[in-house]
Amino acid sequence: MSQTYSISDLAKEFDLTTRAMRFYEDMGLLQPERSGPGGRSRIYSGRDRARLKLTLRAKRLGLSLTDAKDIIDMYDSPRDTAAQLERFLQVLGSHQAQLEAQMKDLQANLDELKVHQREAKALLVKAQRQPDPKPASTRDISPPTLHHSTSL
Repeated sequence: MSQTYSISDLAKEFDLTTRAMRFYEDMGLLQPERSGPGGRSRIYSGRDRARLKLTLRAKRLGLSLTDAKDIIDMYDSPRDTAAQLERFLQVLGSHQAQLEAQMKDLQANLDELKVHQREAKALLVKAQRQPDPKPASTRDISPPTLHHSTSL
């Protein structure tokens, strides 16, 4: 007889909540057998455990659960290995393009942040060199105006 697992067994092993396990089941990623009164108890197979492991790996790569399911399901079907690999490469390529676009946006934001830091440091140095001619009660204490980027 093959190894079986309860929902709490797999949740504990993979550091998940039982709610997450039920969500993966609702998404069709896991298909446990049901037992007990009203089929309330879930019995996960080794296949379910492997699918869960692959699902979590896909999540770590940043893939959607739908993409993960599509890829995992391909390996359960008698399809051609080349077609499976082509689909997998397509999903990975799409995700890579998305990550690269996000990285480009982040780099632009970092570059803008550095410009503001340089400007603020220059203003601070200038302010520290010149005594403030205004009395403390009338001093403008608002920060310098920052130019807003359209990329934010």
